[in-house]
Amino acid sequence: MTHSNVVHGDEVAATTQSKGQFEHTARRLGAAAGATTLGVSLFEVPAGKTAFPYHFHSSCEEGVYILAGEGTARIGGESIPVRAGDYVAFPPGPDFAHQLTNTGTQTLRYLALSAPAVFLGMDIVGYPDSNKVAFAAGAKPGKPLREAASIMKIIKSDTPDVGYYDGEPLAK
Repeated sequence: MTHSNVVHGDEVAATTQSKGQFEHTARRLGAAAGATTLGVSLFEVPAGKTAFPYHFHSSCEEGVYILAGEGTARIGGESIPVRAGDYVAFPPGPDFAHQLTNTGTQTLRYLALSAPAVFLGMDIVGYPDSNKVAFAAGAKPGKPLREAASIMKIIKSDTPDVGYYDGEPLAK
């Protein structure tokens, strides 16, 4: 018998997202364990793949703890090698735009933490590589921002609406 605030990673449904050089599998642990203000997800990124487009948040802080494998964390204008045992903080704002790529030969596994887990107001996410901005509000707990937001709009200066991976160099 377990407690409702205790989950094992294998008990949480995995979702996979993939396009071009982007690919990851995620298990949303925080929501499954009943978290209300801290998002925690277990991510796996295959060798040679990148988890997400290069982005920053305006109101959410993120962090990752590398459990296994190695990769490169792109933070601002720098690329920093990371490996099992490393913790990386991504404060809000464009100076901390970030992306994580598996540069090793094994699956990169990491815990991603974000606060708040439930967007109480609004978040604005910038994508410097593709000149996009996403506006999101009213998110439901336990789902990725693109699926959870009551209102989600990704815009680009020369088009009224673009897809999540549009313009991303690695999505080709």
